Amino acid sequence: MPTTYTGMTTADPGEPARSASGLLQILWLASPALPVGGFSYSEGLEAAVDAGLVTDEHSAANWLADQLHLGLARADLAVAAQAIPAWRHNDLARIQTLNHWVLQTRETLEFRLQSEQMGRSLLEWARQLGELGAGVFEQLQAAQLDPPTYPVACACAAARADASVRDSLLGYAFGWTENMVQAAIKSVPLGQSAGQRMLARLALQIPVAVDHAMALPDEHRQAFTPLLAILSAQHETQYSRLFRS
Repeated sequence: MPTTYTGMTTADPGEPARSASGLLQILWLASPALPVGGFSYSEGLEAAVDAGLVTDEHSAANWLADQLHLGLARADLAVAAQAIPAWRHNDLARIQTLNHWVLQTRETLEFRLQSEQMGRSLLEWARQLGELGAGVFEQLQAAQLDPPTYPVACACAAARADASVRDSLLGYAFGWTENMVQAAIKSVPLGQSAGQRMLARLALQIPVAVDHAMALPDEHRQAFTPLLAILSAQHETQYSRLFRS
């Protein structure tokens, strides 16, 4: 017997409702098509390939999983988790403190320049949207961040969406994962099927990383990935490279 559409949703009754517009805004921010330049960075992965530390699908997936949990979750995701509610409460002092922390804890010049460039690009994206930007540009300008870093700027855009902090962080982490898997495909190199398997594996780990980030108080937030920092510094003078970091 054919199913009749009744207009009812099939969501878990215990799950908070999400607006369609809020979900779409988070997907928009996570999209590789967002013109902030995330696709042009490998975040040390290209140098790891050059050093022979990443050689195939298995080692690439392990490398990115470690980076997700040891780097992204403890730093940028943890910053965004605090920045989103701060933006919603217009707590500019808190925003400036978080932005300063990001600038001061980038372990190499490459990593700092990446965060600055992507932050400025998101600011320009918001400016170009005009009224469609839902006030993101105006709020970023009012905060007087010099310069805005990407985790803090992206948190501003996410704060304007009708979505939970956790959903926003899931989108942020998945956007990062897509960019990094594409970097692995190009630099190892790998095929598209290998990339999809890596993406599937990492997607299973993103909720754990997000929950960890949301639970971190300020005193436990950290940016400490020594091997990644060494590789990033080496990448600055690497003879041949595809990526900016």
